[in-house]
Amino acid sequence: MDQTKENKNYVEKLIRLNRVAKVVKGGRRFSFSAMVVVGDRDGNVGYGFGKANDVSEAIRKSVDKAKRSMINVPIRNGTLPHDVNVTFKSSHVLLKPAAPGTGIIAGGHVHAVMEAVGVRDVLSKSLGSGNPINVVKTVFRGLLEMLDAKKISMNRGKTLKEFWG
Repeated sequence: MDQTKENKNYVEKLIRLNRVAKVVKGGRRFSFSAMVVVGDRDGNVGYGFGKANDVSEAIRKSVDKAKRSMINVPIRNGTLPHDVNVTFKSSHVLLKPAAPGTGIIAGGHVHAVMEAVGVRDVLSKSLGSGNPINVVKTVFRGLLEMLDAKKISMNRGKTLKEFWG
């Protein structure tokens, strides 16, 4: 395991904790499912979903899965580099960059993801289904679509100055 990954200070945000029941011969068996977003507030973020018979074990499992599924998000001056409109199932999320000092204008689940990423200024609107799991998956799909100017200019074989004109 990479030592730098273990020693980083991660922000853990609990998105959803759900108690589910399975009906068996002797009655109901309860178990718990948890969804957590983990980020280092420096452009790296991941989400995980864990299930267990105990609340703390479900949260621990989801945190472990979130740390394994980290993605890197390009952040420019504390905001996103460009706007993105993304859909996952019936959840639609619009993410727009904002001027410095605006803050995170977003709903609860999107707000938690943006805080974990380290974005300070963003405008967001969540449309369609408000299911927390689908909203978080939609936001992550949008963050994966974010384009970084340096990567694009390298792919096109130009310098950053030539790329911007």
